[in-house]
Amino acid sequence: MAERLKASLLEEEKLVDIVVGPDAYRDLPNLIEQVEGGQKAVNVLLSREETYADINPIRLDGNGVSAFISIMRGCDNMCSFCVVPFTRGRERSRDPESIIHEANYLFQQGYREVTLLGQNVDSYKWNMNSKGEILDAAKPTLNFAGLLERVAQVSPLLRIRYSTSHPKDMTDEVLEVMARHDNICKYIHLPVQSGNSEILTKMNRGYSREWYLDRIAAIKRIMPDCAISTDVITGFCSETDAQHYDTIRLMEEVRFDFAYMFKYSERPKTLAERKFEDDIPEEIKTKRLNEIIALQQKHSLESNQRAVGKVHRVLVEGTSKRSDQHLFGRNTQNAVVVFPKEGYNKGEYVDVLVTECTAATLRGEAVK
Repeated sequence: MAERLKASLLEEEKLVDIVVGPDAYRDLPNLIEQVEGGQKAVNVLLSREETYADINPIRLDGNGVSAFISIMRGCDNMCSFCVVPFTRGRERSRDPESIIHEANYLFQQGYREVTLLGQNVDSYKWNMNSKGEILDAAKPTLNFAGLLERVAQVSPLLRIRYSTSHPKDMTDEVLEVMARHDNICKYIHLPVQSGNSEILTKMNRGYSREWYLDRIAAIKRIMPDCAISTDVITGFCSETDAQHYDTIRLMEEVRFDFAYMFKYSERPKTLAERKFEDDIPEEIKTKRLNEIIALQQKHSLESNQRAVGKVHRVLVEGTSKRSDQHLFGRNTQNAVVVFPKEGYNKGEYVDVLVTECTAATLRGEAVK
């Protein structure tokens, strides 16, 4: 946003004195000095190296139970609809030792769950280039599967999640590490975007419908109890009814536990804005989106119904928004579970027998 709106913010609207991009924080003293001298100051340059690895975040708004750890910055995928590579720069992975240190520190501070964050965590590479070639033979290398295993070894009481995965980079090695460690949550967010290979090519996603379904099959083979969520974009440039129904059929085949669903909205500076016409009428986009939402609500309810009658290990995150006599937390599949408070507290693991559900929530009672 700083890069895209800098002229408007500084010159036209005259709202601010300094515009700083995400990688320019080290330049803040110089920028402030410029403003004190009577000038406007701007630095929106994106770095090829900056990962903020030497900064230990101060968490002011967390729940004290779960926290996020950024493991990489930027993105190299260049999906035609996405503005991220232009606003966050190229991929660069963070030093694994700083990640392990932060995970250890969070555990010692009482946190019991960390989520490893990256625009595409699967492409995490330390001391390797994008082709997997070693950069410095004297230093150790590490891929995402190796990093995931090391974070899981911090403590069996520290739950590990991660987001987001890219289907073209999801490997069996990652799945096998997940299956090996009980404290790595059995939940994967794997954005499909479309169920039609031609649309996926126009989106520059780097995989086909068949590739995606092969990755789904691998997840279900290696971790049969793993929950899977996704992203879906409907009404992308030139999408036909038949291509839309390919997405519907893929959703019917996979039966996602949860999905984030959107209608296509053009973003400035993207390949799609430059190359394709946003030619699907708004009413058709909305109609297709509503069909997808209705189908996913059905699948989400079916997923939660399968959880009824089973005992789930829940990490308590706090008091329920609807009742101060109930607690809520999530199970390993990332489903929200609500149960009576009794004597339990935030940050504890509780075994809960699920007795009922909605499409969004599981309800039950603690098993003594």
